[in-house]
Amino acid sequence: MNAIIDSIGVYLPEKKIDNHYFEQFLETTDEWIVSRTGINTRYYSSETEYTSDLCVKAAQNLADNYQKNLADIDFVIVATSTPEQSFPSMASQVQSRLGIPNAGCLDVSAGCAGFAYGLILAKGLIATGDYQKVLVIGGETLSKISDFTDRTSCVLFGDGAGAVLVESSETQYLHKSISTTNGDLGKDLYLSNQPAPINFEQIDYNGKIHQNGRTVFKWAVSNLPANIIKLAEKNGITTDQIDWMIPHSANIRILEAACSQMDFPIEKCLESVVNYGNTSAASIPIAWYNGIQNGKVQLDDKLMLAGFGSGLTLAGIYLTNRIQKA
Repeated sequence: MNAIIDSIGVYLPEKKIDNHYFEQFLETTDEWIVSRTGINTRYYSSETEYTSDLCVKAAQNLADNYQKNLADIDFVIVATSTPEQSFPSMASQVQSRLGIPNAGCLDVSAGCAGFAYGLILAKGLIATGDYQKVLVIGGETLSKISDFTDRTSCVLFGDGAGAVLVESSETQYLHKSISTTNGDLGKDLYLSNQPAPINFEQIDYNGKIHQNGRTVFKWAVSNLPANIIKLAEKNGITTDQIDWMIPHSANIRILEAACSQMDFPIEKCLESVVNYGNTSAASIPIAWYNGIQNGKVQLDDKLMLAGFGSGLTLAGIYLTNRIQKA
């Protein structure tokens, strides 16, 4: 069974946060943040707005934009690091609120690689022949778990959600994928629910994101280009045949360094970090959606999607774009 994605939706909260916001309580400036991350603004959810709310609205945006019937979806995958509860899953709450009867539901906890992993899983479900329509959502409310005393990390993160519908098709539009993990570096990017050590090392247990930015940066710049090249080879193409690369938007400097190593034009790299911050599992669909809506991404363009983050883990998939501007 083959798979196609021909619809997409996003949702961003109303509260827009610029860099000057952090100058009120941190020793930082707009210039410092932009020079190191490229970020200008991001969006924060309200006190009563949660990940499931953002996910539901992104799915509804997809349905409205592309006149999709969500009632006959038979599997829901939500990639998130910020669920309201450990259980029930965010996917089951999305399923209930969208009125989807009897769908299978699964949350993916792979940090910023979660959306790419979700697509790989959805393609596999459809390949079994047992599933026809799989809703994949990446949604985060990272503002709720950011440490606002840490100027190196809290300025990075934003909230948002993006959704796509993976459906069975006569033609294969989702091609070969890749995944890789270095669990030895798990302690360099974590959010702990219990005071358990990571790889026998003690951690800070305060319910906030902890990140060794230098280590994560080096790992991403080393692994992203190498695995994009490997994924291209796996699909029988070269990187210059890629129309658009859509990596996780963690930091514009990571994307610049990765493109430079690959000799890949930064102009062909879609990002969402400048205006939305690092939205983790939501960053790829937000960048993809914006690329379609602003006329950059066209029908049948060859896309390389790659997420990377906590784990430390990376996942990527090569696909042919079948989404048109809504």
